[in-house]
Amino acid sequence: MSFAAEVKKELTGRIVSDDAAKPELAALLQMNGVTTLGFEQEVRVQTDNPAIARRIYTLIRQSYPKAEVDVAVKQQFALSEHKVLTVILHTEVQEILDDLGVDPFGIDQSVPAWLLNTEDKRAAFLRGAFLAAGSVNSPEKSNYHLEISTGQEGLAEQLLGLINDFLMPVKMIARSKHYVLYIKRSDKIVEFLKLIGATETMLRFEDIRLAKDMRNSANRMMNADMANLQKVADAANAQVQVILTIQSEIGDLDELPAKLADFARVRLEHPDASLTEVGNYLEISKSGANHRMRKLKELAKQIEDGTFDADKL
Repeated sequence: MSFAAEVKKELTGRIVSDDAAKPELAALLQMNGVTTLGFEQEVRVQTDNPAIARRIYTLIRQSYPKAEVDVAVKQQFALSEHKVLTVILHTEVQEILDDLGVDPFGIDQSVPAWLLNTEDKRAAFLRGAFLAAGSVNSPEKSNYHLEISTGQEGLAEQLLGLINDFLMPVKMIARSKHYVLYIKRSDKIVEFLKLIGATETMLRFEDIRLAKDMRNSANRMMNADMANLQKVADAANAQVQVILTIQSEIGDLDELPAKLADFARVRLEHPDASLTEVGNYLEISKSGANHRMRKLKELAKQIEDGTFDADKL
């Protein structure tokens, strides 16, 4: 089961108040789309998700207990296990559609203000929208991404405003005749999941995210340490080669001034040490060690250029 499916499974198991039931149902019907058929004008809502079908059925029964509603299951193709579920509303059709502000023809895309006049109702509407047309990546993946998609521009704009009301950085793009609202920041995805009531999956998302961030941080630190060690090793090797060049030319490091000779011998004795560590062995400062190393480099360069004069040591 995908992480998005786990979120929806949790959400469809939530018990909601009567005030929250209608906004969630309105969003589910708006986002799924409804069709009206027959002389009696039955309303049909199709989905391939059994949990969503049950949720729509349950919310209708909760909000409109006198309405006649059932669920039909149809195999989509012969010999296929894939099934399409249709929630069918038989009675009180126009009253319910008008109450929820659902237009089967998609002409009027506005949601009645009374369905969104409290924070709980707005959260419930967003929950219904996510259940109908939302998805979220597993926090194990490299990129964090939550989105809700709809073919109705007016509805997309309204959802954008609702999410912005909760101070979440949501963006909208047009994609293949659909309008997609998406959130990329992991902390805001956590906030959104909490807002719509997916508490358990939100906590699991947060646990996985934090563990992954800690692993990534540890890896970055280890890589930085390895890079620093490599830099120290490369610098130490270059310094050793400078001293060996001088030693090859003059034969004995004792020919150098005493301070340079002492430094050169310690550098050769500790070929893997950093320059600071070499200075510590000699009880001199880092700047003192740098100064002596620069002098040795100058001598090595004179040897390479052919301008070295041993009499001037």
